[in-house]
Amino acid sequence: MYINKEIEFKTFISEEQYNSLIKEFELDNNIFAQTNHYFDTDDCKLLNEQTVLRIRQKGTNYKLTKKTRALVGADEAHILISKDKATEMINNGFNADIIGIPCDVKKIAELTTYRASAPYKSGTIFFDKSVYYGKVDYEIEYEVDNVAEGRKIFKDFLDSHNIQYKESIRKSKRAFDNRNN
Repeated sequence: MYINKEIEFKTFISEEQYNSLIKEFELDNNIFAQTNHYFDTDDCKLLNEQTVLRIRQKGTNYKLTKKTRALVGADEAHILISKDKATEMINNGFNADIIGIPCDVKKIAELTTYRASAPYKSGTIFFDKSVYYGKVDYEIEYEVDNVAEGRKIFKDFLDSHNIQYKESIRKSKRAFDNRNN
């Protein structure tokens, strides 16, 4: 298991803004799909504790991730798993004690993101198109190591591209809230 700190700034954007940014950064041929399979208990214990548990499928790679809110950003724990193990967990649920959550979980939602990324100043900028349960949305994420510097760079980026900040809801919450529609 490996652990990291995630510090990100994000905002929803329009489809037109997304397409314009993809073109500006010349990322038309560098968009990759990743599917997140989200897990929780029957009584949504993790959602209520603002913990995200997911298996991310990216190409032929699978990664189990636990993401918990922290004073700054989020703490993430990751375990790489095989395709067979991932398929079994997605189909049957599993005991999440393997990643430090002492309970049984089952798949509750999924979301596929078509993601393009590029280095930008002191971090990485991501342009995401997410598809889930008949919905499509677009957002920018900017990941950095330093909160103050990242906040300023992100704000300057939005200002220079004439993008109005629109608070982005976690992908897991969007998928969960729309799964029965």
